[in-house]
Amino acid sequence: MANVEISLPLPVLPVGWAGEKDFKAVGQLNQANDRNIEPVGPHFLAYARRKRHKRTFSEDDRIQAQANVKSVEEEDPDDIDEPEDPLMLQREAKDWKSQDHYAVLGITRYRWRATDDQIKRAHRRKVLKHHPDKKAAAGGTEDDQFFKCIQKAHEVLSDPVRRRQFDSVDEGAEVEPPSKKETQKGNFYKLWGKVFEAEGRFSNNHPVPKLGNDKSTKEEVEHFYNFWYNFDSWRTFEYLDEDVPDDNENRDQKRHVERKNQAARRKKKTEDTARLRHVVDDALALDERIKKFRQAEHAQKNKRRLEKEAAQKREAEEAEKRKAEEAKAAAEKEAADKAAKADNKKAKEAAKNAAKKNKRVVRGAAKDANYFHGSGDAPAAQIERALNDVDLIISRIEHEELAALTAKLNDVKDAGKIKQIFQDETQRLVGAGKLAEGEVKSLA
Repeated sequence: MANVEISLPLPVLPVGWAGEKDFKAVGQLNQANDRNIEPVGPHFLAYARRKRHKRTFSEDDRIQAQANVKSVEEEDPDDIDEPEDPLMLQREAKDWKSQDHYAVLGITRYRWRATDDQIKRAHRRKVLKHHPDKKAAAGGTEDDQFFKCIQKAHEVLSDPVRRRQFDSVDEGAEVEPPSKKETQKGNFYKLWGKVFEAEGRFSNNHPVPKLGNDKSTKEEVEHFYNFWYNFDSWRTFEYLDEDVPDDNENRDQKRHVERKNQAARRKKKTEDTARLRHVVDDALALDERIKKFRQAEHAQKNKRRLEKEAAQKREAEEAEKRKAEEAKAAAEKEAADKAAKADNKKAKEAAKNAAKKNKRVVRGAAKDANYFHGSGDAPAAQIERALNDVDLIISRIEHEELAALTAKLNDVKDAGKIKQIFQDETQRLVGAGKLAEGEVKSLA
């Protein structure tokens, strides 16, 4: 860094200045500050170069131009010219629209991927090689037809709009889909990946998904094909339009050509959409991953179906088992009920027989007690009254009570004791509310 000191005193006002008489200062100037100035930039470098080599302006410009030409010719090894087709060198400039602009500039290895800088350098190399003046100086012809093709190629490719129109119909960038036989012999992902990479240059949506490989997940594969089945293409076909006449007097003809071009574009767009759909269909049909996913899905469905059938079978077996157990339980219950009913019937019969027997014993006891008459034969009225009272007592007591009464009367032959037993039973029934006081009269 160089320090440059600049002394700039304030200029002296001229004599007779108009504001000299009534001039009034409103303030003072600040003290001057020292600043370090660093000489930089291309103009300073050019100045330093001229001073160092003691050149004039014209000498320095000429030497620099020669150096620039040499640097262009010795650029990056990647920026070498591609072999030139002799037929291409014989093209007529008027046929520029049918020429391959990338081939003319020698960058077919880049095509739509070429950067603006690569296009600029390629154009510079071609100009240096095919400039008519250079060819004439080398003893060649002064034919400038191919040079005009170079200029037109640069004109198209350096304009973003016109370049996109050309890229839209650039057949050199297209990749032909492999046949089924080629796919079976080669690598599906390598061959078809190039096809979709080439088609992806027309996408409005980015990033464009990759084809992937045999390890791609089902979600990635489905996303890939969904993207291409719903492909949003910017591809247009204006580059193939028929030239519209510039004759303003023939407006009808101009409008006719414009309508014709629009119809041709729509047709080509429809055909291109159908073509791309057919390409995606072919790739989908040959994609082994789809078959693998379908087989896995089918196996999963079969697994679910088998599991469902097994579950239904288990449920049916369990239902059959429950039904058999319920039938068995019902049969056992029915047998138990039947046995219980038989036992109950037998018990009832036994109780009934025991009751009959006990009633005979009780009635027999009344007879042994001389029908509660005392000494002598009891009259018929007393007998009837005593039997009626005994039947009344029997009717008011339960079988267990009858059995207890019978047990008390068994083996008792004394008339007084028998009568006393009947009296006690009568009092018990009166106390229990089963007989009314004085209702049994033969025992009074």
